[in-house]
Amino acid sequence: MARYTDAVCKKCRREGIKLFLKGTRCNTNKCAIDRRAYAPGQHGKNKSKLSEYGLQLRAKQRAKTYYRVSESQFRKYYDEAFRRQGVTSDTLFEQLELRLDNVAYRMGVGSSRAESRQLVGYGMIDVNGKKVNIPSYMLRVGDVISIRDSKKDNKAVTKVLELNKLKVIPSWLEFNKEKLEAKVLRKPTREDVDLEVQESLIVELYSKS
Repeated sequence: MARYTDAVCKKCRREGIKLFLKGTRCNTNKCAIDRRAYAPGQHGKNKSKLSEYGLQLRAKQRAKTYYRVSESQFRKYYDEAFRRQGVTSDTLFEQLELRLDNVAYRMGVGSSRAESRQLVGYGMIDVNGKKVNIPSYMLRVGDVISIRDSKKDNKAVTKVLELNKLKVIPSWLEFNKEKLEAKVLRKPTREDVDLEVQESLIVELYSKS
């Protein structure tokens, strides 16, 4: 899979909203979108009206960037959501929210989803008492996610947890600050996702292909 190596702040500027790709930096005056609230590039300040396809593409790119998943992964989640019963867009976001790296981020284990993904990959997270180092691991209702006992004093983890101690935990998760563990209480819904995007545009885009 090709890796994005350019400045991630350009992605927020392209979408016109904060996607919190740089963690705590996004809440400071160093945030790129606060300093340059226009798209990157030579013609970034010249706003042009997007076509129907352009709007659909931007909606998909916004959601994909927010969760830091590749195009192939995002398409896989959409295809699975389409096969299931229920509203396709709701099921799509349910799957994205239940990824282990996203839940670690929601817990405050990482300052960004990228950082949370690294910590999962480093084997710092347990699911139901067993080490899981696959960021895309899909959680279920009742699963308990915790920081491994041997990693609770890790400087990278303790620093981020201290910075995120006031972080709002979504209602579909129950977080125990003393044990540093969270439990999935229910499946997340679209209302639980703090992302400004018209999900219907994503469905329209993929329904054409």
